[in-house]
Amino acid sequence: MNMLDRAIGYISPSKALNREVCRQKLKIINSGYGEHGASGKKKSLIGWLTSSGSVLEDIERNIPKLRERSRDLYMGAPLATGALKTIRTNVVGSGLKLNAQIDYEYLGMTLEEADAWETKVEREFNLWADSIHCDAQRMNNFYELQQLAFISQLMSGDSFVLLPLIPRPNMPYDLRIQIIEADRVCNPYNKLFDAENKIVNGVEIDTKGEVIAYHIAQNHPNTISIQKNNWIRVRKFGASTGRPNVIHLMESERPEQRRGVPILAPVIESLKQLTRYTEAELMAAVVSGMYTVFIKTENPDNEVPGQFIANSDQLDDDDINYELGNGAIVALGENEDITISNPGRPNAAFDGFVMSICRQIGSALELPYELLIKHFSASYSASRASLLEAWKMFRMRRSWLANDFCQPIYEEFLAEAIAKERIHAPGFFTDPIARKAYCTAEWNGPSQGQIDPLKEVRAAAKRVEEGFSTRTRETVELGNGDFFRNNRLRIVEEKLRREGGLVSNDNSEEQYKDDYTERDE
Repeated sequence: MNMLDRAIGYISPSKALNREVCRQKLKIINSGYGEHGASGKKKSLIGWLTSSGSVLEDIERNIPKLRERSRDLYMGAPLATGALKTIRTNVVGSGLKLNAQIDYEYLGMTLEEADAWETKVEREFNLWADSIHCDAQRMNNFYELQQLAFISQLMSGDSFVLLPLIPRPNMPYDLRIQIIEADRVCNPYNKLFDAENKIVNGVEIDTKGEVIAYHIAQNHPNTISIQKNNWIRVRKFGASTGRPNVIHLMESERPEQRRGVPILAPVIESLKQLTRYTEAELMAAVVSGMYTVFIKTENPDNEVPGQFIANSDQLDDDDINYELGNGAIVALGENEDITISNPGRPNAAFDGFVMSICRQIGSALELPYELLIKHFSASYSASRASLLEAWKMFRMRRSWLANDFCQPIYEEFLAEAIAKERIHAPGFFTDPIARKAYCTAEWNGPSQGQIDPLKEVRAAAKRVEEGFSTRTRETVELGNGDFFRNNRLRIVEEKLRREGGLVSNDNSEEQYKDDYTERDE
């Protein structure tokens, strides 16, 4: 006890006791993390003021502003545009392709019967997916809609997909895909909360926190229109059938979160400041390229002091005229001198600074900066390591897109095809396990690219040989092709080569293997 506490103890023992109790409590608080990351007395942390809020305060109320700024960056910041398109291109590419893989053992089929059934389903699905009629707006086919839904989710934080049934001529299927702008799902005017349910950014949840419906504005809330905007309440699942009416594409980062955050949210400030810096450097370089010259004079009678005349036609013959030209010698007047404006551009430190910021932005977006700026200057091993690291993220997002977008739509298509008896699937509507067995499928997209094509092909062949992959998957990932179509064409081609005497019938395969081994060596 110090002298002050002793003096207080003589006057008021109770206050002295309270001071000692508080001091002991502080010792307990400043232990463990209290002496490190949670310290309130370290000079490096004492000015760090934080507050903890719910998802509503931390995320939901900030989403409209984040969405606006993310879109502005996409439209005006080249680095932001490139980042989103790079992710889109590597995750979706030309579209994730259906490869039906039914559980034929549970369904009591032979392998040949299952293969015939899968081929028929894929043919029917391609009839619908390859046509723009699958789009409610009749503008994109199924694979282009994948790109639209995915990049909209990246840019806005989430996107919404409706599955209406719209009959159209010359199309046996009525299922349509309607992608809704994220802004249209919002709270109706004058109806923020009610007694039993509450609406958070257009998402209606019940007392248990379950999402039960979405409120969709017929027009964009910020559109210029004199018509009154109306909202439609759409249940997430059908009340009687359980059919999904709305597919909500979003990436959750906290429990109880109802709307998605744009992927650029953590780097909005960095991207905006870097864009401003780049624009300033570009303008400075343009000014420097103009090579401005100022004429200094101490003659007060000079009619054009401090002015450089670029065009002699602007002045009379009696006016003073200064021109710059190749090897030109200009005689200046008395008491006149030349001063050149030199802004010191291009800035030698510009590239290194931008690269440093790009590394931080790439880290937040899970994109190596080499891939972010499309500049590979490192070794083969370093470049391949960067691609492999990026493809961990690409595969994760591809799996997410397949599970949340492609698979639900495929299941709805399959249900309609079976209901219309274009596909035969006993037990689909009566046995949930049979339904699951019929709907099993995988979605294949483009590969990660090939720095060394020969090594990639050899690795693919080895994966197939060891049973780690299939020829169908490797054909799609290496060249986005169709193995079965390629196989049929190869049979015809090899037959024609043998008939033409280009390949021996006896040792064609052995000769091909020998040539392949020789090229490898």
